[in-house]
Amino acid sequence: MLQIKSSLKRTNALHKIVFNAMLWSCSFIILLFLFSGSSSPSKIDYIYTFCFVFTLLFPVCLNLYYLLPNFLKKEKYLLFFLLFVTNLIIFAELNTWLFDSLINLFFNDYFFISHHDTLEIYFIFIVFFILTTLIKLAEDWVSLNKSENKALKIQKQQIENQLHYLKGQINPHFLFNSLNVLYSLAIEEKQEVTNAILQLSDILRYVIYDIEAGKISIKKEIELIKNYIEFEKNRHVTGSNIEFKFTADETIEIHPMLLLPLLENSFKHGLKSGLKNPYIDVKLNAKNKKIEFTISNNFKEITNHHRKDYKGIGLKNIQENLALIYPNKHHFSIEKNKDVFIVNLTIDLEK
Repeated sequence: MLQIKSSLKRTNALHKIVFNAMLWSCSFIILLFLFSGSSSPSKIDYIYTFCFVFTLLFPVCLNLYYLLPNFLKKEKYLLFFLLFVTNLIIFAELNTWLFDSLINLFFNDYFFISHHDTLEIYFIFIVFFILTTLIKLAEDWVSLNKSENKALKIQKQQIENQLHYLKGQINPHFLFNSLNVLYSLAIEEKQEVTNAILQLSDILRYVIYDIEAGKISIKKEIELIKNYIEFEKNRHVTGSNIEFKFTADETIEIHPMLLLPLLENSFKHGLKSGLKNPYIDVKLNAKNKKIEFTISNNFKEITNHHRKDYKGIGLKNIQENLALIYPNKHHFSIEKNKDVFIVNLTIDLEK
């Protein structure tokens, strides 16, 4: 966030320099030909125009960089109007005094007086003040849009980097557990090892390739859950009961790798915790642009501090992932009642 702010500050400073360079260059050229009345201005026309622009410089900058941001943009309209008029009158009067009294001291070779009467000077100041105010407001609007777009791009990149980091923490952990299952089957020389390898292959194809997609169909997510459950059943636990019920509109899409870590967590801390007669009940309802995912399982309290910390890190990663992908669009809750652990995740895709 600090990088975004410093980048925007540098961008705003550059815009201010470019804006003023263009504003005063164009102003000088326009006033030069306006005052000279010819296509080939003389030396005195250049001097006169330079001095006239000098009398405009301070009041215009005062208006653009003090009155506008501190009064107009803060909706103090009456105070802005009064200060705007006061600023204009003071420096319009100073313009006449400058030409009648002061400029002759610096340019002895010429006799300077204002080319314009008081009404003409006021008219020029009014037109110049209004035009520069409108130009500045338009320039601010364009700059603000560019700055916001740049900030959003930087923020998006930071979010993508963080998501990549979070997913990188989940995937090795999942692969480690999967290899343990295959190892157990191989040691016991069970025939199910062949099916388990195929199931793991499908799961890894999802984890390695589909996870790179921005979104995937809910159908693929369901297939992943079914594959994972069948894969984990290879590690038989006496008296275990695993159920997965779902209803889904297959046109719904979801960001990948959101539901699997929750299911994996239930297996790790429920079915594999040494509990007698463990169960896992998984329910998924994905309809009307809304996803409701619930997992309930019984569990055995873990007394090992390292295991507790590890479990906390896993759930924390899931919550951070959801906060990045679906900010203000999800509800994630954990209920712990005696020996039952319930996780509820709701995602509103219409928000």
